[in-house]
Amino acid sequence: MNPARGRLYSGFKVNITRAIEVTLFGGRWMLAPLYIGMVGLLAALVVRFIVELVRLVILLPTMTETNAIMTSLSLIDLSLAANLVVLVVLTGYEIFVSRIELADGDSRPGWMGNIDFGGLKLKLMGSITVIAAVHVLRVFFEVRDEPNRVVLLQAILMLAFVVTGLLFALTDRIAGHG
Repeated sequence: MNPARGRLYSGFKVNITRAIEVTLFGGRWMLAPLYIGMVGLLAALVVRFIVELVRLVILLPTMTETNAIMTSLSLIDLSLAANLVVLVVLTGYEIFVSRIELADGDSRPGWMGNIDFGGLKLKLMGSITVIAAVHVLRVFFEVRDEPNRVVLLQAILMLAFVVTGLLFALTDRIAGHG
């Protein structure tokens, strides 16, 4: 192959490679609409929380203790789900899209910028496990209305989340991330 042709081919290869890399790297911005959509989900959870809270306040004098506990557990469930959305939006955006630059005076939560993908994975599993535990607790309160096998299956599912979370933590520790 003649040297001039080799340099031309090499330059073409570098340009194609660079174009591919710029496209792939820029593709991360396609995640931004998903995170913005999750802010809408957060707003929906807040509205639902407020509706449930108002219902609790209005009906509390006539509610049974079990109904009051069930409504409280629903509020806790909504709060945990909202926390999970915030965690995914902020951490996911910072890990996969771009660092969030805050204006002077805005306070950055202590965990922001300190969670890597492994940490996000563990926090997600922990949150999902807690949400599942609250749900199973609600089912136990309603055990009269649920067949025994449904209660058992939900308890097994919650334990599966616990075991999965422990396995994630163990693999991160073995890999030297924890």
